[in-house]
Amino acid sequence: MQEKPPQGATGPDSAEYTATKVRKVDIDSERSGQRIDNFLRTELPGVPKGRIYNLLRRGEVRVNGGRIKAEYKLQDGDMVRIPPVRIREEGAPPSGKKASAMLEHVIFEDKRLLVINKPTGVAVHGGSGISHGVIELLRHARSDLKDLALVHRIDRETSGCLVMAKRRSALRELHERFREGRVEKNYMALVVGKWQLGEQLIDAPLWVQNRENGERHVVVNSKNGKSAQTEVSLSRLYGDYSLMQCAPRTGRTHQIRVHLDHLEFPILGDYRYGDDEANDKAKKLGLRRLFLHAQSIAFPDESGNEHHFTAPLAEDLDKFLGQCVKRKRRSR
Repeated sequence: MQEKPPQGATGPDSAEYTATKVRKVDIDSERSGQRIDNFLRTELPGVPKGRIYNLLRRGEVRVNGGRIKAEYKLQDGDMVRIPPVRIREEGAPPSGKKASAMLEHVIFEDKRLLVINKPTGVAVHGGSGISHGVIELLRHARSDLKDLALVHRIDRETSGCLVMAKRRSALRELHERFREGRVEKNYMALVVGKWQLGEQLIDAPLWVQNRENGERHVVVNSKNGKSAQTEVSLSRLYGDYSLMQCAPRTGRTHQIRVHLDHLEFPILGDYRYGDDEANDKAKKLGLRRLFLHAQSIAFPDESGNEHHFTAPLAEDLDKFLGQCVKRKRRSR
């Protein structure tokens, strides 16, 4: 069955789309264990997720000559037939300067992993109006990183530890650690208010709502929400603000931001869930973004050796804390 051109394409010669040919890909041990839908998203960059699932439902993607479902996990020795599709042409590549600058944020690298201290304002990957994210920038900066893949995600506004896999086997291994709950993540968040609640386990289900503009908005919803837990404790008071240590037990969208706001201690600089008046005041004092930093991440490897990575607090956040200390001293 031939796939129809996507809406917006004007025909075979459309400059916006490129037609691919039928391909057959042999699966080796490095790619085995990967779900077929995730495999196709890598092999067909630019093709929307919905179109990939349509290809699977219609049986146009075949494994060893037979139809398969989206959850099928590839095996060593499988042969995948990828049908012809129309792929939106990629835009201009990122500038070499911007791509090279991302390499300056690498805090660890070996044959299997690459860890960076992600700067704020950079998405982890392109899409939804974002041309280039961390993945695209690093792939462009170094040709040996063409298979680089995200192990986990952090919000665009959030800075800090981001782990990526250079090999498919490492990606599978770390995804298994996440499923087993053996990955420990710690964040630092500066919230509005003086925290006096001691150590808390915030256990509040979260539900993702899609607004008309396409942005995701998350709310606490015990009826429709998915289980979400975050451990929080006070690190230090800074006048009317509290620096919190946050350890998410689950990985829901905007989890820490929504959980802290749920307890009426919104993160400073959060204009989506927080206190706009407090945010405006902090902005005048020099805080230009969300005060949320992925401080560390730890997990065991397949041999049981513990890996622990730490990203120092971003310079702009550290500077703002210094301003808070100075203001407190002047007010005495």
